[in-house]
Amino acid sequence: MEKRHLKGLSLVATAALVLYGCGGIGKMKKYAETIKYTVEPNPLIVQGDSVAVAINGSFPGKYFYRKAQVELTPTLTYPGGETPYKMVGFQGDKAVGNYTVIPYEAGKSFSYTGKVAFTQAMGNQSELVVKILGKQGTKKEMPFDPFKLADGVITTPYLLLSDDKVIMAKDAFQRVTSHSEMATINYLVSSSVVRPGELKDTDVKALGDWLKASAQNPSIQIKSASFDAWASPEGELSKNENLAGDRAKSAMAWLKGELKRNKIKADSLETFYTQNPRGEDWEGFKSAMQASTTVPDKELVLRVLEMYPDVTKREEEIRNMAATYKEISEQILPQLRRSEMRVNYDRVGKSDEQLISMSKTMPDSLNVEELLFSATLTTDLNEQLRIYREASRIFPADYRGPNNAGYVLYQQNKMAEAEAEFQKANSIQDNPISTNNLGACARLKGDRKKAMELYRKATAAGPEVKYNMGIINIQDGDYSSASSNMSGMDTFNAALAKTLGGDAAGAQKILEGSSDKDSAAGHYLMAIIGARQSNGDMVRNHLGMAVQKDATLREKAMKDLEFRNFKGQLGL
Repeated sequence: MEKRHLKGLSLVATAALVLYGCGGIGKMKKYAETIKYTVEPNPLIVQGDSVAVAINGSFPGKYFYRKAQVELTPTLTYPGGETPYKMVGFQGDKAVGNYTVIPYEAGKSFSYTGKVAFTQAMGNQSELVVKILGKQGTKKEMPFDPFKLADGVITTPYLLLSDDKVIMAKDAFQRVTSHSEMATINYLVSSSVVRPGELKDTDVKALGDWLKASAQNPSIQIKSASFDAWASPEGELSKNENLAGDRAKSAMAWLKGELKRNKIKADSLETFYTQNPRGEDWEGFKSAMQASTTVPDKELVLRVLEMYPDVTKREEEIRNMAATYKEISEQILPQLRRSEMRVNYDRVGKSDEQLISMSKTMPDSLNVEELLFSATLTTDLNEQLRIYREASRIFPADYRGPNNAGYVLYQQNKMAEAEAEFQKANSIQDNPISTNNLGACARLKGDRKKAMELYRKATAAGPEVKYNMGIINIQDGDYSSASSNMSGMDTFNAALAKTLGGDAAGAQKILEGSSDKDSAAGHYLMAIIGARQSNGDMVRNHLGMAVQKDATLREKAMKDLEFRNFKGQLGL
């Protein structure tokens, strides 16, 4: 029996040695699949030029050998390479080290976050695996088999279109502008007769000469005439009111005669002429008194005007100032007995044909607004560029010439030349339009930080600036800000921002209103929107149209994890 007992002890010792050999990190490797992981997001997605991951895991009880250590390294693997995330270490409750301790009996949960820079290779059928290196003591190491955690990487943010908005500085050209010519006829006291001497006054004579010249000028279109007439504030009120009306009529009679003499036809007697008899001109009297430097007791007269609202009492009090009233009757009142004539007319500018011709043959004869406007009359970019460079030459102090030349060069994809013109425009006048345009150049050169600084300075230029900010927001992975900045813009990129922000329905509505909806890229994005709404028909239909317009999208779609739930159902 003792021998059997010894034999039994020998078997126990042997079993212990076997357990020890298979225990420790060897046993941990064998049962590594009992470590639990959940990954967010799954699949991984590029955001802001990087691929972030959050892992929640747990080691089960009685799994972690007390003197062991493990180093977990999440790693993106892809054809031709791999990219490791930062390593995180754990150790048993009797191990020596500074890693997170995992109690043997209870086990423990853990959380992990990491981020790596995105490379294009990651978008080609990559996977996230966890690589584990087990350690025991100072010499023993054992790599565990890699364990797949998630698929990756969705690259939908890289569908972004470079549709940065550069801005054309607008011209202020108006083909038809409204103007007025004025003259004043003065009268003797209590009279509405137009004296011959009055017609020789400079302003009346100038109006007559202008009417004569206008009759021969087809660009002048006389539209209406008005007559404001007053009486001086003296004598009976009702008589003065009638007198003001008679003066308006006499001034209108003179103008009618001039129009007839020059064969200028008034459109309609009812609407062409407007008479405005104003009665006694107390406001004019007050203004003339305030301006006078010769009337004695000027301040007293002004106080009377304030004290007596009754015009009859007011006139009586002023007349009582004998010496003062004499000066008033000679210096102030005569200028108040008048009719003011206003002839309103439109000046019609050069026709489109004239502007086009003159911009080629005699651009120096055009004003800056005419020259800038003439560039809008052609769709030929080279011709537009020529005109804007002429504007820059003829009007070197106006930033719009070089800015708009830069705009055309930008459309021609001549970025270095465009940027130079925008810089020239800003050197003439620091302005938000050219600043925005420089921001677009900076972003296309890859300097998003500088571009955003310029955009913040250029917000007064218009909604295009915020849209441009939205493009950078998408690149930075800030989809909420992108949607906010692109609000009201129905474009591919605005729909992309909504998609990436999780609002597939909102993205669909925007894209349906976009001019890009029928492009290959538009159909491809609409297929992604369909996938995110679990709409298989939408996925198939739009992928089919996308591939029809761009055959290279077929291979992309077959690998795109956006369509992972529709494998074998894409119809490609």
